[in-house]
Amino acid sequence: MARLELSRRSPFIAALLAVCLAPGCAVGPNYARPEMPVPPAHRFFEGEAQAQSLADVPWWEVIKDPVLQQLVREAIAHNLDLITATARVAEARAQYGIAKSFLFPEVGFAGGYSAQQVSRLAEPPQGTAKGKTYQNWNAGFTLSWEIDLFGRLRREKEAGFATYLATEEGRRAALITLVADVASTYLLLRELDLQLEVARRTVQTNEETVQYYDRRLKGGVSNRLELDTAVANRARTATVIPQLELQIGLTENALSLLLGRPPGPIARGEALSDKTKPPEVPVGLPAALLERRPDVVAAEQQLVAANANIGAAKALFFPTISLTGLLGTLSGDFSNLLKADSNLWQLSPGLFQPIFQGGRIRRNYEVAKARFDQAAAQYQKAALNSYVEVANGLVAVKKLGQARLELEDAVEALRDASALARARYDTGLSSYLEILTADQQLLDQELLLAQTRGEEMRAFVNLYRALGGGWQVEPAAAPGTPQP
Repeated sequence: MARLELSRRSPFIAALLAVCLAPGCAVGPNYARPEMPVPPAHRFFEGEAQAQSLADVPWWEVIKDPVLQQLVREAIAHNLDLITATARVAEARAQYGIAKSFLFPEVGFAGGYSAQQVSRLAEPPQGTAKGKTYQNWNAGFTLSWEIDLFGRLRREKEAGFATYLATEEGRRAALITLVADVASTYLLLRELDLQLEVARRTVQTNEETVQYYDRRLKGGVSNRLELDTAVANRARTATVIPQLELQIGLTENALSLLLGRPPGPIARGEALSDKTKPPEVPVGLPAALLERRPDVVAAEQQLVAANANIGAAKALFFPTISLTGLLGTLSGDFSNLLKADSNLWQLSPGLFQPIFQGGRIRRNYEVAKARFDQAAAQYQKAALNSYVEVANGLVAVKKLGQARLELEDAVEALRDASALARARYDTGLSSYLEILTADQQLLDQELLLAQTRGEEMRAFVNLYRALGGGWQVEPAAAPGTPQP
């Protein structure tokens, strides 16, 4: 009723309200994605271009080791960096809600009481009596509303929403990195375990060799030089064991940190073996990386926010239109506060147009444009970096696989050479030097083969990360299974 009466009494104010409620136009540029050079196919990928990608496969289907799967789930639940990233998403969501709230009127309730006594010695105001006490009660609703005719508030809302989306993509990027780091560290641990197994097996063989030459020396069919050489060779191999155990301990501690737990032992699952090889997988189209990789999407959302901030800065050049109002009651007697005669209302449209501020508004606009240029460069860098990381992953998997095949042949040949050297020594056709050389070469190549197998599997994990895979949410599992 009050609004209808107001419209009849003041057609001008009613027209002003209609303008205020109109959406208006938002100044500033609308976002358009920058042009990016996109390669037709990934470098070092010789297969036919196809849309299917390894990144479309969730991590729990890529990782087949049940123990590693459990470690990844534990990390997703307790990793502190991921918890921090999730909290940032909640913060950005709340900040977006704050920016959105400024589009709506602010309505509040105000009430109060005042008492005043007029001085008996001073000349009282007209209509008052000396020495009399006056009191007033008031209650009512207040209204404050900035009319977003030029889109400053809407641009700020747009920037807040883009920032929120960027933090969500940042959380996904943190999840991808976490899954890859846990898998890579675990594979490094299994690589060190394999090297330790090789070293211990070789030390056991060397120990048997030492005992063999010790018996020969005591039997008078050998010499001290052969025994000393065998002892030195065993000691040389034995020094590898504590070095590997040191690296294993450090790697377990690093993995414990990723899991969000104090340093301690890590459970083991499938060991690296001759059957441990990365599968043949598709890599998808390069253009899909711009949509699939969370870090690239996050960089673009930051660019969207920077673009919106240009509009918000430009809107400061235009007038600010505001509307304030009051609807309530005022009475000198509390019992009359709700009577019709005590009602009052006030409506005050206002306009402010900045004229001179020492260039502050223009400099603020220039700051927004400069930040947009920075965000654009960072987005382009993120996109190019995604192509580089995929290319690096592809060539690493390919070349490490070739190196592994050569090392497998070398190890097989050296095992045969070690057996032949012992047979030749037993028949007197060669010296112990041939055995020593064959054993040393075999140990070095077996350690290198274990290292190459681990590096090849870690390169596969890094390729999976570079393609943007791993962030999918795992479906509900059996009761008692930790969930992301």
